[in-house]
Amino acid sequence: MAFELPDLPYPHDALQPYMSAETLEYHHDKHHKAYVDNGNKLLQGSGLEGKSLEEVVKGAYGSNQGLFNNAGQHFNHLHFWKWMKPNGGGAIPGALEAKIKEDLGSVDAFKEAFIQAGVGQFGSGWCWLALKNGKLEVMKTPNGENPLVNDATPLLGCDVWEHSYYIDYRNRRPDYLKAFVENLVNWEYVAELYDAAS
Repeated sequence: MAFELPDLPYPHDALQPYMSAETLEYHHDKHHKAYVDNGNKLLQGSGLEGKSLEEVVKGAYGSNQGLFNNAGQHFNHLHFWKWMKPNGGGAIPGALEAKIKEDLGSVDAFKEAFIQAGVGQFGSGWCWLALKNGKLEVMKTPNGENPLVNDATPLLGCDVWEHSYYIDYRNRRPDYLKAFVENLVNWEYVAELYDAAS
């Protein structure tokens, strides 16, 4: 099945002032579109045609770097747009909040670890909240890698490639991550993924 660029689930200007319309125009309309277009070209003749996106990501990992890079980033971004919403942040749905406290100590400890994972990812990459072997973990990955290739289920991810924040925050990656956690996260969507995974 071919990769397709989804529409954003909100207008380009809906996440202001934490993420500008200009950032979303470049990030979604140009960067994500390029992953889709390149991924579709690289999918041809790969032996992974007709597989689900998750199967393509796992199947290309370690064997077809070009396809993996583009399929991984397509997967990451399909969720990234849904991991944010206008007036995001705020309360975490009960079962997920209880699990965060159980596995990671407290909501504040989780947020701090998540932000530090993003700040500490050298160069391009992502920071994650993922479910692995029934436990929540904070992870970071380089480039387009995601927890799927580490036998984990991604529940929340933040893109720390410079194109995701440089227009709005310049080199202030910690400020971008704090704004993401406090003001953009769509916790209902994270909870949906958690419920499906557990």
